[in-house]
Amino acid sequence: MSVRALWIISYERGESVAVRFSRRYPTVEQRAKCMAGSLYVSVPEDGTVLQLLLTELGLSDSDKPYMALRDDCLHQQRSPALELHVEGPSGGVLWPMLVISQGPLILACLAVVDAPADPRPPLICPLGTPLDIPQPGASSASAMPTPAGTQKQPAWKTGVHRGRAVVNVALTEMVRSMQYGNRNRQDLWDVYGTVTCKCEVEGVLPNVTVTLTLPPNGSPLMDVLVHPCVSSLDASVLTAMSVEDCDSSSFSGPYKFPFSPPLEPFRLCSYTSQVPVPPILGTYQLKDDDNQLRITVSLKLHESVRNSFEYCEAHLPFFNRDQMGSVDVKVSSGQLEVSKEKNLLVWVLGQKFPKSREVSLEGSVSFSGELPGPTDPLCTDLTAYIKLYFRVPDLTLSGCCVDQHSVQVYSSAKPRIVTSRELLSSEYFIWNSTGTAPVSSGHMML
Repeated sequence: MSVRALWIISYERGESVAVRFSRRYPTVEQRAKCMAGSLYVSVPEDGTVLQLLLTELGLSDSDKPYMALRDDCLHQQRSPALELHVEGPSGGVLWPMLVISQGPLILACLAVVDAPADPRPPLICPLGTPLDIPQPGASSASAMPTPAGTQKQPAWKTGVHRGRAVVNVALTEMVRSMQYGNRNRQDLWDVYGTVTCKCEVEGVLPNVTVTLTLPPNGSPLMDVLVHPCVSSLDASVLTAMSVEDCDSSSFSGPYKFPFSPPLEPFRLCSYTSQVPVPPILGTYQLKDDDNQLRITVSLKLHESVRNSFEYCEAHLPFFNRDQMGSVDVKVSSGQLEVSKEKNLLVWVLGQKFPKSREVSLEGSVSFSGELPGPTDPLCTDLTAYIKLYFRVPDLTLSGCCVDQHSVQVYSSAKPRIVTSRELLSSEYFIWNSTGTAPVSSGHMML
């Protein structure tokens, strides 16, 4: 597949949009014109292409949230291969326009498909040429099978690794929680895990197998999703769903993932897990007394969690009030940082809880500043929360781990195997029990 034109566009909401780089290929354009015949549509100027792209991506015309050509249910968008509708006497449809967004940059290229335009061919390999298939115009007799013992590089793999062989497997579990400190409201929590791999292994199609294991009493992994490079998987792994009642007879490992890795880092799989308790339990109470808040907080680290953090902080924001005045707050462990401009208390708990695994914060805060503090439409009156931020290395709540010796690599060179695991907080809230709070029924969805 050849490229007729290429654009690099910078885009950030509220900022100016501009084409930072563009290039056109006249020889490819001439070939596209010969192939398309009467259906040929010329490439417009950069400004026109920019506007058409932003419209198709829904990044312009905020006053027109619906456009029939783009949003009608009969229009099937085949991202990242888009079609641009050019107006005017020489107008028509430009296809396929391949578009990839990365941060504030948009990369777009208009390609030539070496096949009849009608019916539109499928784009199986939009950025390469499929191997081991008959070329256009070639007879079927010319498609010879690949000799045994040899491997051809697939179109999706842009190169092969040269150098020292290293396989890096990182397991990250993220825990969310909504705790209310109220018997009438059920506390909620959930765990979401990902396994990320970076395989620097020589060979065109090296084979790697990563195995996840659980402790004997561990809950089965649920909602398992795998990368397309995984070659085979037990069907029972993919059918375990968290929305259904957990069956004690569900498959509980070991979970083997054989695959041929791409060159870049990728997410091998993701999963959810049902754990009996959240890692940190807390209570939060506020009492309003003449433009002054009396605060009581207690946190307890569960006995099953290793008392060794890389960091652990509790943030107490206060919204819809004047800026902080006097702050008289004491903590039983750690340090307290005060940001009066942000109406924020940051309780830095450090790397360990005390031996009792319990910590507390008590005191009062007045709001007598001359300027108003930050606002939040949800946190009015006594609706307030604590948000926890923490990371625990070499730990997962599910007990899931990747044994370094269980990683199998079939290649010419023996690689160095590096494995790691960690627990991270994500949207971990403790709500004030004396005020109202948002309540969700059922499982928290990640």
